[in-house]
Amino acid sequence: MKILIADDDQNSRVILTSILGPHGECHEVGNGAEAVAAFKAALDENQPFQLVCMDIMMPEMDGQEAVLAIRAEEKGRQVSSNDETVVIMTSALDTLDSIIRSFDQGGCNAYLGKPIRRAALLEKVRNYGLI
Repeated sequence: MKILIADDDQNSRVILTSILGPHGECHEVGNGAEAVAAFKAALDENQPFQLVCMDIMMPEMDGQEAVLAIRAEEKGRQVSSNDETVVIMTSALDTLDSIIRSFDQGGCNAYLGKPIRRAALLEKVRNYGLI
């Protein structure tokens, strides 16, 4: 499995990589703009990411904007809904408003509040058949 981890906090990237690394190839970026660029590059190389873990609050481009751009890129390349990348939004803002926006406006598949718990993350990934 090819995994993109987008978070402006280095410690969060390390934690996510330590949890997901045994299950796939992790690529880390520090903001939403870098996430979109990495996502497009992976599609260009015909080696798309199967999983994206995206923080909501990041500089340059926040996670919700980045996910909208990722979904637009998939649509523009006519990626079928069955082949869309699984996106798990993460945030220290574990509020109902941020959760609703992530699903309704952001196009994410799942949401996890920080601090990320290993069992909860792996359960979400298993639910999507990625491990």
